[in-house]
Amino acid sequence: MQTLGVQILLGLLGLTVVYLIGAIPIGLLVSRCFRIDIRRHGSGNIGATNVFRTLGKGPGILTFLGDVAKGWAGVWLAQHLGTESSWGAAGALLVIVGHCWSVFLRFQGGKGVATGFGAFLRLAPWAVLPAALVWIAVAASFRYVSLASVVAALCLPAGAFLLGYPTPVLVVSMIVALIVIARHKENLTRLFEGTERKVGSRVSA
Repeated sequence: MQTLGVQILLGLLGLTVVYLIGAIPIGLLVSRCFRIDIRRHGSGNIGATNVFRTLGKGPGILTFLGDVAKGWAGVWLAQHLGTESSWGAAGALLVIVGHCWSVFLRFQGGKGVATGFGAFLRLAPWAVLPAALVWIAVAASFRYVSLASVVAALCLPAGAFLLGYPTPVLVVSMIVALIVIARHKENLTRLFEGTERKVGSRVSA
């Protein structure tokens, strides 16, 4: 049988891998296929929205799916490190932190929305569903991805609370909501100033 020290070491190594999964810059890798650095175009963000606006629907969808997949995979791995809900919750937080502050990008990164969606799709799917519906409704009504993302982020912990998810999941959902809001600070400023780009606007690559 493994000693407690070995188990702790393996757990820490596993969570480090979870962070590194989140740190994979999908948007940058996709943009490299088109011989551009997405960080030098549009908003400079590596997320799916900027890729979509700069390179079009196909690359944007590919980036979105890649970010969702790494969020889901990170939580899946964390849940296999231990059976307690705290393992999956820690995995969700670390994979999102990895995306937002990637070691591969000198601790720069995206805003955590798609990766967070994938992470909580694995961790707390029934809390994600209403948040996703809210995102769609706000984006369709006001045509601001940033506004939809912030409102959906606020709905996530509310859903986790109302549906009775374990405390670690609820706490991490609140932390993630704060991260998403903080990462949208500039977008919120532009929203108040009336200069934020709407859904469907394109920028030159």
